[in-house]
Amino acid sequence: MPYLKRITIKWEKVDNKNCYPFNIPSINGLNSLEITKNVTFLVGENGSGKSTFLEAIAQNCGFSVKGGSRNSLLSDEVDDLSLASVLSLSWLPKVSNGFFLRAESFYNYASYIDEVEADIADPMERYAAYGGKSLHKQSHGESFLALLQNRFRGRGIYLLDEPEAALSPQRQLVLLRIIRQLERIGKAQFLIATHSPILMAYPDADILCFDQSPIKAVQYEETEHYQITRGFLNNRHKVLEELFSEE
Repeated sequence: MPYLKRITIKWEKVDNKNCYPFNIPSINGLNSLEITKNVTFLVGENGSGKSTFLEAIAQNCGFSVKGGSRNSLLSDEVDDLSLASVLSLSWLPKVSNGFFLRAESFYNYASYIDEVEADIADPMERYAAYGGKSLHKQSHGESFLALLQNRFRGRGIYLLDEPEAALSPQRQLVLLRIIRQLERIGKAQFLIATHSPILMAYPDADILCFDQSPIKAVQYEETEHYQITRGFLNNRHKVLEELFSEE
């Protein structure tokens, strides 16, 4: 069962529901959200609020919104974090271990790790938790997997914001296997914001759609991501013909 079980917005603390990010429809219509599975996907179109919501959860878990664990000292000089201040997280039991991984700020996290590892006297011990070498000296996908395979361990909560941005389809399958191992053996919980129909195919996961208000759970085959991808792969010539017909 998941550790994080419910996320509640304390609307009495909000001065103006018509300003960002409270005016995002998926958030504006939300009072509380029940989490019932160890793996939960947040899906929706760009601007639907899924990443904003995940950021606010991350901050309430004690993670830097630029990525990292509770021990990371990355600066949080970002805008629009007012949502975090009015969220309430319900746990049973409370866990402190975990990680917030986001593709768009991964470069900053990798630079931060370089600074931390430089203080380790023995070169042979540097980057032990990251595959043995700087994340900057690996490709984007390699560094992502090195972090996932070496830094994600044991029971905890892991928040991933569009991890597919750095991963090929083959490596997205590797990520699914890592999630499976951590969920079953390490008893980990995952909340993942994604556009990837490969990732959201994870068995027995909840898929929460942010394209509607209120947010609701949908079946994999009901997602627009699945339907568009399937339609394109099954008949790409017709889709492209229709797409370019107005040129």
